[in-house]
Amino acid sequence: MRLHTLHDLDQTEGTKHTAFLSVCAFTFLTNYGVGGLAPAFYVLSQEFDKTVAETSDLLVWPILVLGVFNFLWVPLANYLGKRPVFVFCSGLLCACFVWGALARSFESLLWSNIVAGFAGSSTEALGASMVNDLYFLHERGAKMGVYMNFISGGNTLGPLVCGFVITGLSWRWHKWIAVIFTAINFLTVLLFVPETRYYRDGGRDGTGQPRAVLSSTETVSARDGEAAKGSKADADGKKEEAHAAPTTVPKKTWLQEISLWSGTAPDTNLAKMFVRPLPMFAYPCVVYSFLGYAVSLVLTVSVNILNPFVLQAPPYSWSPMINGLINIPGFIGNVVGSYAGGWLVDVFCDWKTRRNKGVFEPESRLYLCAIPLLVTGAGCMTFGFGVERMLHWTSLFGGYGMISVALTAVPTITMAYVSDCLLPVNSDALMLVNGFKNVVAFGFLYGIVPWVEKVGYAECFGIQAGIFVTVIALGMAILIPFGGKIRHIQARWRIIL
Repeated sequence: MRLHTLHDLDQTEGTKHTAFLSVCAFTFLTNYGVGGLAPAFYVLSQEFDKTVAETSDLLVWPILVLGVFNFLWVPLANYLGKRPVFVFCSGLLCACFVWGALARSFESLLWSNIVAGFAGSSTEALGASMVNDLYFLHERGAKMGVYMNFISGGNTLGPLVCGFVITGLSWRWHKWIAVIFTAINFLTVLLFVPETRYYRDGGRDGTGQPRAVLSSTETVSARDGEAAKGSKADADGKKEEAHAAPTTVPKKTWLQEISLWSGTAPDTNLAKMFVRPLPMFAYPCVVYSFLGYAVSLVLTVSVNILNPFVLQAPPYSWSPMINGLINIPGFIGNVVGSYAGGWLVDVFCDWKTRRNKGVFEPESRLYLCAIPLLVTGAGCMTFGFGVERMLHWTSLFGGYGMISVALTAVPTITMAYVSDCLLPVNSDALMLVNGFKNVVAFGFLYGIVPWVEKVGYAECFGIQAGIFVTVIALGMAILIPFGGKIRHIQARWRIIL
């Protein structure tokens, strides 16, 4: 059995990044095709003679579906493999966008979005769990930030592009553009996303192959792990490497890599996988992550739903193209949030680990939740007050940019925290986070239009700011000082089936 050369390892790095970016593009295109339609809501309400609340269903119901069907795809992917799920769902997503482009009634367009949400829900938790499949601990924060930027980018760049497309062509062309890019993404998923499940008991999967897919990646992981175990300090405090033989697995051929079948999960059954995640709600890290993500999503999507009816109506009376420009500060906020929640958190954690004599504490990530807490809380007030008083458009743009920081920063930080705490079952835990945050968000967003009509923008967004700040601050106050003790206590719990 040959050892992998440096060229092999370089190829493996490329394989990892290609697979990761293909799945990131998948989740981006889901939100691009569905959420990106928001600037057309005012036009669609007139074309199909629908109220504001009825038109908002084009986004609200897919949000619910995006969350709920995590509870289908994650167990199936854990049992059958992530690759067949991604291939099937990326093809279905493309078909749904064709359906939407050809829709001749509001109900047909709505159902095309709902089924597209069903397909796209496969990437909500599984995409995040792939970060842990493919990358090392010190890389996960930054990579999770990249992933969250792709998710949120669909909701900012999508409406930005859609505004220009609607003005120059029609809202149907927004869907056709999504069809083109989704078809290309289907091919990249089919050809370049291998199975990333890996069973670390050294056994073999249902095909008789070793239970690894990115075999070179796992060789590097094993080699680094063995080297780390073999490091020991001498009398002078210097470290010398006790080189251990690296664990190797046979390198798969390309045909083996693109096979849709990699065997079923060993020593379990599908029914058990469906119920196994539910007791994980007992873990505080899971509850904090899904609540923080939910309130961040609510704030951002509230603006997406409402801003066309504000900016395309008097006194602003903007065209959809100009209206779409509000997503420029939204995109900037997403980038800032992913940077603060990803790379900056990794740097901060490295510093905290050095100060802690080399011991990494997952709670180190949570300190930087203070950034979205302050920025987004203020942005929410700015947007609501700006609309209420019909202030200059810069107040609306600035407020939305500040709100958008939370959509990437909070889930990037808290989902990486969940993965650190519950790494062996991270896909199940992230399924709960992604599934229930959409259910909570749906509850808020379903009533957002009547709420605004009843109390006004200032009070509505002021209350949402208060809820957001309370959730983020309370979680920090509990988990930063006591999270370590809680983890040591819950390590003795026997709640995972």
